[in-house]
Amino acid sequence: MNTKDLSIEPCPCGSNERYSDCCEPLHQGTPAASAEVLMRSRFSAFALQLSDYLKTSWHPDTRPEQLTLEQGTEWKRLEILSASNDKKQGTVHFKAYYLERNYLEQKQLEQKQWHLLEETSKFLYENDHWFYHSGDYQPQQLKPSRNDECPCGSGKKYKKCCL
Repeated sequence: MNTKDLSIEPCPCGSNERYSDCCEPLHQGTPAASAEVLMRSRFSAFALQLSDYLKTSWHPDTRPEQLTLEQGTEWKRLEILSASNDKKQGTVHFKAYYLERNYLEQKQLEQKQWHLLEETSKFLYENDHWFYHSGDYQPQQLKPSRNDECPCGSGKKYKKCCL
């Protein structure tokens, strides 16, 4: 997203709420109420390039020392397939759709490739906070055809949207 006022924009997590009413409070320090809420806020953090939030919401036992977010990666859509948690742990099965853009310098051409990341994530609840712990992920390349529904989730055909 660009420098426009994000607080009035729809939340990147796909909740159909404004960002200011959904993930922004979590990004500013409000604890997540459930594993699913934390998952949604983490997706939004990837979409908005909020690496500090991603690191602080990652469990210390599995948190990487370095976290580099690729500038050419655009996280477009989150689909929650299932979510559950008790008082100590939770799981969220989701699909995240993203677009990778690469620019070929010599010819000033853009290459773009759609991807799908399907994952079942494990979350732990400690010290009054949910943390992402680990995940069983299955990345895939997508090759949408012109008449397929656009992977971004707009409901339009690919040729009329992100092609």
